[in-house]
Amino acid sequence: MTELIIRILFWSVFATLVACLEIEIEGKHGWAEKLPTWYRLLPGGKPFTGYNLFMFALPMMIFHAPFVNGAEWSWQAELETCATYFAWCVLWDYHWFVLNPHYQGKFRRDQIWWHSKSPWVFGWFPADYAVFTLLSLAAAGTASVVAGSSDPFISHMVMLWGFAAFTMALHFVAPLYGQWYTHMRKRDDREKTDIFHK
Repeated sequence: MTELIIRILFWSVFATLVACLEIEIEGKHGWAEKLPTWYRLLPGGKPFTGYNLFMFALPMMIFHAPFVNGAEWSWQAELETCATYFAWCVLWDYHWFVLNPHYQGKFRRDQIWWHSKSPWVFGWFPADYAVFTLLSLAAAGTASVVAGSSDPFISHMVMLWGFAAFTMALHFVAPLYGQWYTHMRKRDDREKTDIFHK
């Protein structure tokens, strides 16, 4: 159980850090709206960008790092890794909204242009979240079939509940992050540097 709690905390904090990194990069212009990256429209009108491509690929590589560092690979381990990754993607995306001061109280379809063309489940969250959560459950369920035991699926369900509990706690920390975010932007030392391409 201790190992599972550590996993929950590790991946939750990692999702929060990546969300904060994206907030620093994007600010109020989510989904790489103002970044110097390529844009392509997917069927249904949702854009996909070079930024999205690498931001999804980088964590996937990190999730697989234990195998490169000597952890034994198996189909069960791969499925469990993918299950965690799919669930983590939802966590990471939602944490961006929880913490981004420009989106406080605006987690609604009419406030998020890149999620506005997707259906929302009961008006509460984008269908993408449901799809990724279902993919995570399918991967965890398949891992249990491969293992011949319900343990991988049960552990995954506990992890999902842990992610939810961490996210609820994050809502209480969000105002402090917002204050820090605003405070750090009261001064800008770029003019004191020797940036060549001003």
